[in-house]
Amino acid sequence: MDSLNSTNATRFPKHLLDSLLDRLPGTSAALTRNDTSLLLAYGGLSVAVRTKINEDKRTSRENSSSVIRGEWSMSHRSRSVVLSDEDCSKKRRKSAKGLENRFRAPDDVMADMEKKGNFSSLMRPSNLISSKPGAAKKLVILNFKETPKLPLDYQEVTWAKLEEAVIAIQTSKSIKYSQEELFQGVENMCNHKMAQFLYTKLRELTQKHVEANIKPFLAESIDRLIFLKRMNECWLAHCRQMIQIRSIFLYLDRTYVLQTPTLASIWDMGLEMFRFYIITNPMVQTRTVEGLLMLIEKERQGDTVDRTLLKSLLRMLSDLQIYQEAFEAKFLTATERLYASEGQQLMQDLDVPEYLAHVNKRLNEENERLLHYLDQCTKWALIHTVEKQLLTEHLTSILQKGLDILLEENRIKDLTLLYNLFSRVKNGPTELCNNFNSFIKKKGRTIVIDPEKDKTMVQELLDFKDKMDNIVSTCYQKKERFHFSLKEAFEYFINQRVNKPAELIAKFVDSKLRAGNKEATEEELERLLDKIMVLFRFIHGKDVFEAFYKKDLAKRLLVGKSASVDAEKSMLSKLKQECGGGFTSKLEGMFKDMELSKDVNIAFKQHMGNLREPPLANIDLTVNILTMGYWPSYPLLEVTLPIEMVQYQEVFNKFYLGKHSGRKLQWQPTLGHCVLKADFAQV
Repeated sequence: MDSLNSTNATRFPKHLLDSLLDRLPGTSAALTRNDTSLLLAYGGLSVAVRTKINEDKRTSRENSSSVIRGEWSMSHRSRSVVLSDEDCSKKRRKSAKGLENRFRAPDDVMADMEKKGNFSSLMRPSNLISSKPGAAKKLVILNFKETPKLPLDYQEVTWAKLEEAVIAIQTSKSIKYSQEELFQGVENMCNHKMAQFLYTKLRELTQKHVEANIKPFLAESIDRLIFLKRMNECWLAHCRQMIQIRSIFLYLDRTYVLQTPTLASIWDMGLEMFRFYIITNPMVQTRTVEGLLMLIEKERQGDTVDRTLLKSLLRMLSDLQIYQEAFEAKFLTATERLYASEGQQLMQDLDVPEYLAHVNKRLNEENERLLHYLDQCTKWALIHTVEKQLLTEHLTSILQKGLDILLEENRIKDLTLLYNLFSRVKNGPTELCNNFNSFIKKKGRTIVIDPEKDKTMVQELLDFKDKMDNIVSTCYQKKERFHFSLKEAFEYFINQRVNKPAELIAKFVDSKLRAGNKEATEEELERLLDKIMVLFRFIHGKDVFEAFYKKDLAKRLLVGKSASVDAEKSMLSKLKQECGGGFTSKLEGMFKDMELSKDVNIAFKQHMGNLREPPLANIDLTVNILTMGYWPSYPLLEVTLPIEMVQYQEVFNKFYLGKHSGRKLQWQPTLGHCVLKADFAQV
């Protein structure tokens, strides 16, 4: 070793060396005191320590091998596994470089170091180099030389366990064996051609248990409700047991049973046993069905019953496929008998609205029963039975007893219910429509025939039509048959009195279009004209209407009493659309004459202004030129006019004939009118 900064070298104290070696972190395992030398050199106030560590190379080889053999059984296969692990030797080298730490300290520091021997703060851990991982492992799988075989008594032992488990399930006791063990036993037996034996034994065991369950139901003195509850408990317990048993024998059910078409599944086999040995027993079946009918009858009478019990037992009958055979026929017979008696009694005791409400309530109740516990296959037959006994058998009585009152009082809600109920039965809407038609004819005829109602006839017809239209649209859902029936009825009764309705309708229109009518706005007047046109379509004597309408229109135009020219033209367009252009051609000609007359009067006034000496300038004359073919025929009367008027007529004749040669004017004084203005002096 070389000395540092001094020629005087002193060996390091042994106890300090031991302490230093013990405190070197990460290197104590690689150092020995024999191959380590430390020198201490003094120089001035500093101390230098150099540690040199040499570690010899070390080589190790480890050879290890292990063979693991195992056997197991999976369905139809057997395997042996040999696992070998051979570690190859590999040289590992570890080298540690020396650590050099230089420090300067006073002499008293060395004294403390000798006392405490703590050099850990002066050293740093050396870096170790890790070796590479070992070689990869290999997995080799080899077949068994011989196929494993079951023990000779495996069938007897395994079935004994399975039988004990099934009996424990049937008696509601705990099972000693695990589910996996029992399932594995069933699987092994099926894989070794014992499935038929297993199915036969399970069937015999189930049959024996089900046969024993019928005894409590054969007792004579037992309440019906208690009997039903016991039956329900027995059924639910049987279902739970079969579900548990099937979970154990699931492999049998999904392999052997599924592949054999003649065998029923384990669940179906359990249902078959319950049906054959319990529910098809005449006494048991009769008591069960009678008990169910008793509960349903009590519920129909308003009592509260256990619907859960009813649902469970009826579903039992359905699952056992005897619902229709054992229950449905008797149930429908009891239903028909009940509602036949009820319908006869209530038709005598209740009014039609109350009876209809009761029928609707009964139908809702039966639908609730279908929803809660009855099978859906019963729905059509049940509802049909109720409708037949409460509606079909009493259609005529209901209509004769209450329809007229409902229509007369305009009871929309009851009429809607009546239509909805009658729509459910055959011929119901037809009978309702026929009676609706008869009511309209009877009611409308009383309005038209009575002469005392002539003043109000048209308004009453309009109100009656609005009322019936509302019933058809609201209560009868706007069905076409009711629309046609309404039209046919109106057309029938409105023509029972020949020509009079047409005349009164024309006069009614005149009263609405005449000036001074302030009862309605233009929009309301337009709607009223539309309603009048509906009545106009029903009347047969449209020519009578035209005659009266033309006469009244002429008065309104000549006297200037028309409320609105737009309303007049609107009515004219409606008539033209309804009856065609030939019907309104003369009426349109009347309007043209009035427009031409305005132009003639303007020209005549200009002519009078151009005369040097206008005769009677204080008289304002207005002349309407009427075409004889357009206007109504008026008798010609001789009227003695004042001389001033005669002079005015002569002036107008010269003026008009001067412009229209070949024409002839015939004065109609009876159609004229005059306005006299006078001034009276105060006395």
